Amino acid sequence: MEKFSSILKLIDDVVWGLPTIILILATGILLTVRMRGMQFTKLGRALKSIFRKSDSGHGEVSSFGALCTALSATIGTGNIVGVATAIAAGGPGALFWMWVAALVGIATKYAECMLAVLYREKKEDGHILGGPFYTIEKGMKELTGFSWKWLAVLFAVFGIMAGLLGIGTITQVHGITSAVKNAFDPTEAKIAFEIGSNSYSWSVVIAGLLVTLFAALVIIGGLKRISKVASVVVPFMAIVYVFLGLSVIIMNATYIPQAFKVIFKSAIGLKAVAGGAVGWTIKEAMQKGVARGIFSNEAGLGSAPIAASTADVKEPVAQGLVSMTGTFIDTIIICTMTGLAIVIAFFTGNSAGIPEGLEGVAITSAAFNNVLGGDGKSVQFLLMICLVFFAFTTILGWDYYSERCIEYLTNGKMGIVKFYRILYICAVFIGPYLTVSQVWDIADIANGLMAIPNCISLIVLSGVVSKATKAYFQKYPTLQSETL
Repeated sequence: MEKFSSILKLIDDVVWGLPTIILILATGILLTVRMRGMQFTKLGRALKSIFRKSDSGHGEVSSFGALCTALSATIGTGNIVGVATAIAAGGPGALFWMWVAALVGIATKYAECMLAVLYREKKEDGHILGGPFYTIEKGMKELTGFSWKWLAVLFAVFGIMAGLLGIGTITQVHGITSAVKNAFDPTEAKIAFEIGSNSYSWSVVIAGLLVTLFAALVIIGGLKRISKVASVVVPFMAIVYVFLGLSVIIMNATYIPQAFKVIFKSAIGLKAVAGGAVGWTIKEAMQKGVARGIFSNEAGLGSAPIAASTADVKEPVAQGLVSMTGTFIDTIIICTMTGLAIVIAFFTGNSAGIPEGLEGVAITSAAFNNVLGGDGKSVQFLLMICLVFFAFTTILGWDYYSERCIEYLTNGKMGIVKFYRILYICAVFIGPYLTVSQVWDIADIANGLMAIPNCISLIVLSGVVSKATKAYFQKYPTLQSETL
């Protein structure tokens, strides 16, 4: 196991090396420049357009439903566990690089979702299929005259890997079972069985079985059931978590200036952080911050466009605007609340850093308990509930993403898709029994591999995005003038 972990770590360092980080950030910066910073100038209009209804007949679900399906896959363990692991591995400065990745990532999310609607296809049975695989295959061929199907195939293969082995299954169910164990059996007093040197509590076993069962019941229902569940669960749980996060910030407002000071110092690699605690290099802060930021909001990853392509909209730009709010909600709001709680708890005042022995969700749980006070049980329970629902909906969303990748690769052979569902549910079942480091390294690797072909297509098609965006705002200068 130690050798396997070291191999994964080596691959992760290569995949998420400086070239990939530069590619993702450069893509977002290029799109930001070409669209004149629309994530800042048009964010208000985008937020207002979330709840607009359409009956154009151009898609399968509403814009809001498509956004919630995408958010169901993005708001998950990345917001609660991912932020904690980023700060633990890269220091408080990792949060700064998450913000940077998110700010440029809003433009990236807009572009990739807008292109997905532009190049989507309506199948013979009436359902919609779209995403980076069609953006690459159709859009890049249309622009360059050459076939890029091989690159589209690579994206689809990496998308299946990410869903089955990383962000969609293992990390989510592992986060759920860890949260349940911390809430009901933190000392592991009730052991069900052991695998090697690792023991597993009955709370982990039971939670894993229940998640697997409920996931199977929803997954069998397909997109519309996933969208329906997500449209109810995601907004409700986001409100609960935002309330919890605001409580942390308000009750510890005096520490916020110091927290930001620590974050910015750590972001540029200064060593003197948190009362003499060992610092982190700028490379570590950047690598973990950007990687976890992408894991959390999926901007540039190419997953959200698959859901966006099913939206019932006539104008691709309209859905791009709705979709880009997902990155803002996910990282700028929710991840920031988690990150500030951890920094305030462990890197301000007389604190000397994250205590040894804490990892994953235990870091976030301890941080919330420290800054909110009390016996900690009620806070821990609320945090567990949020994580369980966030991660569960992510499992559902990523099944949909990876199924669409398979549909693209197999030309719609649903028998293979149904077999994949069985494999996906099996991956959910075994997820709790892998280690935290292995889980996150696998997820990072799959995410990085997905991002590469997607970002290449966005750079090549940035002119198409810019032209369509300019034409749309000339045609519809205000939200009220837009024809859905």
